[in-house]
Amino acid sequence: MTKVQLEELREVIHPAGKLDSRAEHWAGRLYMRALSLRVTRLMLGTRFSPNQITTVMVFAGVLSGVALALPGLGGAALSVVFMQLYLLLDCVDGEVARWRKQFSPLGVYLDRLGAYLADAAVMVGMGIRASELGLDPYLVAGLAAAIGVLLLKSSSDLVHVARSDSGMEKATDQSVVPRSSGLARVRRLTSAVGLHRLVNGIECTILLLVTAIVDLALGDLTATKIATVAVTAIVWLLVPAHIVSIVASSRLK
Repeated sequence: MTKVQLEELREVIHPAGKLDSRAEHWAGRLYMRALSLRVTRLMLGTRFSPNQITTVMVFAGVLSGVALALPGLGGAALSVVFMQLYLLLDCVDGEVARWRKQFSPLGVYLDRLGAYLADAAVMVGMGIRASELGLDPYLVAGLAAAIGVLLLKSSSDLVHVARSDSGMEKATDQSVVPRSSGLARVRRLTSAVGLHRLVNGIECTILLLVTAIVDLALGDLTATKIATVAVTAIVWLLVPAHIVSIVASSRLK
C-alpha cells in the first residue's frame, strides 16, 4: 500500500481554521499536530479504528494520574509522558476519522469521557502525591480539585445538551459572548493571565514535574504541596466564575 503524501494528508486532516480554533490546545499548535500528522500516516496503514485509538487514549490519560502516585521524580516524569501520549492520541483519533470519514457518536462520547477522566485522574494523583499516600488535607485538596474540574467540564458540555434539548443549533465561538461588558473584560483578563490552564492535565503534569525537581533539591514535598493547594484554589475560583459566565452569556439565549 502506497503511503499518502504528507501535504495531501494535511489538507484533509488539518482543514483551514482547525489549528486556529479556540478548541485547539496550544500544545497542538506548537508541536503535537506536526507529530500527529506523521503518526496518523502510519496508523492509516493499520486496521486500528478511530474508536480503538480513542480507547487507548482514555487509558493513557488515566495512567497519567496513576503515575503521580509513584514517589520521586520518576513518577512525575512518567505522568508527563502518559499525558503527552494522551494528547498525541487525542489528535490522531480525529485525524484518522477525518481521513477515513469514520465518524460516530460513540467516538465523540469516548473522546469527552477521556477528557473528563484524564484531568480528574491527574488532580487525584496530585493529591495522593502531596499527601505521601496518607489521608491528610492534601489528599482532600486533590479530590476537591478533581470534583471541581469535572464541574468545569460538565458545565460547558451541558450548554450543548441544553441547546440540543431546546431545539437550538450547537453553540459556536461566535455565540459564546458575555452579555455584560464587565464579564467580558474579566474573561479577557483571565485568559491573558493564563492561570486557568493549570487545571488542565497537560499543563498540570508539567507543573508537577517542575515541583518534583524542586522537591528533589529540597529533600521534601514542599513544592508539590504548595502546587496542590494553589491548583485546588484556582479550580474552585474558576467553578463559580465559569458557571456565571455561561448563564450571563448568549450561549443559552
